[in-house]
Amino acid sequence: MFESLLNAFRAPDIRRRIFYVLGILIVFRLLAHVPVPGVDKGQLETFFQGNPLFGLLDLFSGGGLSNFSIVGLGVNPYINASIIMQLMTGVVPSLQALSREGEYGRNKINQYTRYLSVPMALLQSFGFLALLSNQGVIPSSVGFGLSNPATLTQIATLTAGSVALMWLGELITEKGIGNGVSFIIFAGIVSQAPGALQNFIQNPNPTTLVVFAIIGLVVVTVIIYIQEGQRRIPIQYASRVRGRRMYQGGQTFLPLRVNQAGVIPIIFAVSILLFPQQIASYFVNSDIAVVADVARAIVSFFNSTSPAYVTLYFLLTVGFTYFYTAFTFKPDETAEQLRKNGGFIPGIRPGRPTQDYLAKVVFRITLAGAIFLGSVAVAPAIAGMFFPELANVALGGTGLLIVVSVVVETMKQIEAQLMMRNYEGFIR
Repeated sequence: MFESLLNAFRAPDIRRRIFYVLGILIVFRLLAHVPVPGVDKGQLETFFQGNPLFGLLDLFSGGGLSNFSIVGLGVNPYINASIIMQLMTGVVPSLQALSREGEYGRNKINQYTRYLSVPMALLQSFGFLALLSNQGVIPSSVGFGLSNPATLTQIATLTAGSVALMWLGELITEKGIGNGVSFIIFAGIVSQAPGALQNFIQNPNPTTLVVFAIIGLVVVTVIIYIQEGQRRIPIQYASRVRGRRMYQGGQTFLPLRVNQAGVIPIIFAVSILLFPQQIASYFVNSDIAVVADVARAIVSFFNSTSPAYVTLYFLLTVGFTYFYTAFTFKPDETAEQLRKNGGFIPGIRPGRPTQDYLAKVVFRITLAGAIFLGSVAVAPAIAGMFFPELANVALGGTGLLIVVSVVVETMKQIEAQLMMRNYEGFIR
């Protein structure tokens, strides 16, 4: 890996792309320190200390949410818009047809996703401001309401910051290396690590430090192993004639990844768990005793240290892994494409038997990926139960999964660029 990086810096065009990405990330970190006025900083800090789910969203924005910066929403509106468009592509016939039109169709769907990100950012900024107002983070002197110019300014500022991050991410994708949105999230997570580690080592404990280092190495190894794991289905192509030319048959394989859903199931699960807690927080201080008691019970249930919460988080992540995999991989379409191209799985008849076989294989390997994602999601909460010192470490399982995935994918792209330039010896 290090030799690949050295060779990358020797290539002028790759070096230029790398520095371009670094420049964009520096701009992102500068924007993350530009605050939006109108909040009580002390109340804001108290609010995030008592809301671990919002702390996870703050982790994705690189601390911009807890600082109430102009990029506080991060790329969450764009991610949510992308998820909605992917789900709609699976159920809306016109979008399905558009997705099959190659590069033109992908560009149109990306354009629709960008359009959808704007109203998503408006809704999320309004909801977040409403929650802060209910918790007393926005002082009464500032006020909250759509008729309040200060509120409208805050909503417009947060929305503009989210759109700016989306634009910066697309610049990285177009002119840099790797996926721009993933790099923005990566930079936000990594920026939290030094402060978290500083808090962790304020009271040095050699035993805990060794345990933390061992757990970190094991988790990184398992993440790489699972993320790169795949089941290769052998595919045999028969000899076929097209026009006046005859194509000889051959053998290849169909790679099925163990974790095809990435971290999206965790984001789905967090969104589901966040919604009831956010609604209940509005009624904690209600004058009606029954309503206030129910609201407090809901808030207590969704405490990240409660066993019920950890169990529900794990089950939701597993369920959403199967749900999202069903949208990203369709055995019927894959079987039909193999049949049209003259391909078949040895020992399996083309058509419906191939579809049933692929569905069975995907169901089995997805079980391993789902358990892996569920374990990664609840690992910080479980570790915090046994080692309280680890409870405040921001770089938890989800953040580590994203960081490792981005690094691995980026190195693959760098090595692919180097391979095209015929560098010798960068892969041993």
